[in-house]
Amino acid sequence: MNGTNDVAGLFQRQLHDWKLAADNYAALNSVKIKEYEVGEAHIKLQFNPARIISSAAKVDAKSIKARRCFLCGENRPAEQDGLQWGGEYMILINPYPIFPRHLTIPNLNHVPQQISGRMPDMMRLAAYLDDFIVFYNGPRCGASAPDHFHFQAGNKGFMTFDSDLERHGKKQLVKKSAGAEMYLVEGLARRAFVIYASSVEAGDSMFECLYKALPVNDGDVEPMLNILCWYTGGEWRIAVFPRVKHRPDCYFAEGEANILITPASVDMGGVFIAPLEKDFEKVTSADIKGILDEVCISEEAARHIVDNLK
Repeated sequence: MNGTNDVAGLFQRQLHDWKLAADNYAALNSVKIKEYEVGEAHIKLQFNPARIISSAAKVDAKSIKARRCFLCGENRPAEQDGLQWGGEYMILINPYPIFPRHLTIPNLNHVPQQISGRMPDMMRLAAYLDDFIVFYNGPRCGASAPDHFHFQAGNKGFMTFDSDLERHGKKQLVKKSAGAEMYLVEGLARRAFVIYASSVEAGDSMFECLYKALPVNDGDVEPMLNILCWYTGGEWRIAVFPRVKHRPDCYFAEGEANILITPASVDMGGVFIAPLEKDFEKVTSADIKGILDEVCISEEAARHIVDNLK
């Protein structure tokens, strides 16, 4: 079942009835964009002031406990409507968009952000939303609601990783099974593992193999990662970006050295978000490379992960 018409109808209704969302989507028409070449990667930088809510979100345990969960149905804005999907998810339009069409897809229940066991949901959602790329931010890799499980999705053609992967990605086959292949991708300014799968079962099995090979920091509930998933030509592609750090040092720096960029899945996908104009004006390709080098895994770490695949 294809969700294109259902989601188009949802956007039409919500942008008619919800002024905040309508204004923020209209504002996307005038956002500033810069483009960079970082090695073989094509990276965009978007100046998007509305995203300060997410970029500056406090995600420590004390702050999370002190606020009401904005993804729980009883706490969402009265104007926000959605589409139930898959028996346990609600497809919502994101009122603070990065994409021309930006969705948030929370679980109906208040359960923690943890991807293991939910890859089949992510893959089926990507097939249902086949005009979109579905993405997942780990609880310490950009999720502003680490206490409530959710996916997000944005329309295809906006991020650059998928097209860069086809043109320039240096792919090394690291595991193969019936219905799925996994590659280590290098040369695109950040290292990723990409799974090509012809079935949900094969893709899930391959992902869980990778998931178990990733290191988990003391006190964390899962490995640090971001994930993109899309469906094309009857096949799923799952890009997994292992991380070593949530926010780069420049995020916390004082004075001129400060850059308020906190990479999540969209940034890993090739679109960096600058909520402050001073950062949009000064960020260079060297800054972007430095941030990616700092938060993503090293070549040595990638090889160690490959050695741990079973």
